[in-house]
Amino acid sequence: MLPASPAAALAAIPPPPGSALDLGPLTLRYYGVAVALAVLAAIVLTRWRFAQRGGDPETVDAVALWAVLAGLVGARLAWVSTNLDQVVERPIALIAIWEGGLAFFGGLLLGGLAVVWQLRRRRASIPAFADAVAPAIPLGQAIGRWGNYFNEELYGTATDLPWALELSTGELVHPTFLYEMLGNLAIMAVLMVVGLRGLLRPGGLLLAYGIGYGLLRFSLEFIRTDGNIFIFGISGNTYTAAGLFLASIAALVWWQRREPAASGAPADGRTGASGGRGRSRRR
Repeated sequence: MLPASPAAALAAIPPPPGSALDLGPLTLRYYGVAVALAVLAAIVLTRWRFAQRGGDPETVDAVALWAVLAGLVGARLAWVSTNLDQVVERPIALIAIWEGGLAFFGGLLLGGLAVVWQLRRRRASIPAFADAVAPAIPLGQAIGRWGNYFNEELYGTATDLPWALELSTGELVHPTFLYEMLGNLAIMAVLMVVGLRGLLRPGGLLLAYGIGYGLLRFSLEFIRTDGNIFIFGISGNTYTAAGLFLASIAALVWWQRREPAASGAPADGRTGASGGRGRSRRR
């Protein structure tokens, strides 16, 4: 990467003050703080939205525990699968999540499977939970991306734009962490509005999230520089984002056109619940 102009450097986002705060015998890593706050915010919003849909907020707590654990494992395994050289050279890197290295798509997959498993065990409504958690996921992502800022990772190509991010090396790059944070907040806002207006059937909001995030991530991958697996010159994450976008569109179209569930089921967030408040338009 080439350094940008001195004029751009004057207006650039400054480099982080460090990746951790030393508190005597305790070292507080900003990445871990960001992830913890992200999880907490997502759980709080999901609890509130699930309760609005007649569900038990305590179900969210139990499901969230499994989702977070499975999500961390999935995210780390996905990162390890593309960074085996680092693990071979330094085995502790296998579990050193405090240094970063959490691949979101891996966490989304394994965490999502854990959520479905727990909801079925508890006989809770999957559509109601899907609508409740849909805006909470991008909220958590938006907060968590600040951990990437403090770790100086997942940045973009060199730029002289006024909002460039200055690295500790003096280079000016695209602040892709900031782009994704703002994009995720926009996705959250759109999902909240769509949900309030009842534009989708119960459960459809989560598929709408997949469309929004797939498009956002696909766009950002072309300026991110952290890819290490390329197919025909395009990073593997680009293909994954495109797949998420297309699959979510197809799934949402199918979901909207499928036959409605049998009437008379309880609307209390349990299996068979409508997940809404009578506002969703059914065919």
